[in-house]
Amino acid sequence: MARDDVVLSEVVETATRSHGGVVPSLVRAALEGAGVGWDEVEGLAVSIGPGSFTGLRIGLALAKGIAYAGGLPLVPIPTLEALAWAAEGAPGEVVWAVLDARMREVYAASFTRTAAGLERRTPDEALAPDVLAARIAAPALVIGDAPDAYPGLRKDGVRVLPFATHHPRGGIVARLGARRLASGERAELGPLEPAYVRASQAELARRG
Repeated sequence: MARDDVVLSEVVETATRSHGGVVPSLVRAALEGAGVGWDEVEGLAVSIGPGSFTGLRIGLALAKGIAYAGGLPLVPIPTLEALAWAAEGAPGEVVWAVLDARMREVYAASFTRTAAGLERRTPDEALAPDVLAARIAAPALVIGDAPDAYPGLRKDGVRVLPFATHHPRGGIVARLGARRLASGERAELGPLEPAYVRASQAELARRG
């Protein structure tokens, strides 16, 4: 929950549980933590991907359902962009947000930290770890869980932030969403889909 660029409440669930079963209770807990009722909610933000295919579908379906039912505007927030905001780099610093995509790939995007926030340098992509490693030039800041899975992403002159303390946060998504809603941005609910970046295993099997 966020208001006027301030995070009012954030609820984090780290245990491995069913997304569909736990997410609604987390939403209720966030509202209670902020002392906010549904009648005070002015809009919604959702992490749109890339990431877990199942998690993205469930999260977006819930957000769209709430938006439809409450007549609320909804804005999508790219997951890698939200992750890059957690890096809190210095102005001028290049930030790479990198997540383990499994199947020997990583999701990656790079940004430049400015006095006003973040400026995107590259689109969200799914890459082989060695291809990404060749693109990361020192000095740079890397945030995400991919370096734990692929140590080759750890290079001289590249600062890697620990994923345990620097990871995607709902509070960041809410704060970015509040800014975009305030500027008049909103998504058309019907055609809004997760940003998968790459084809799913089922799609690849069908093509094969």
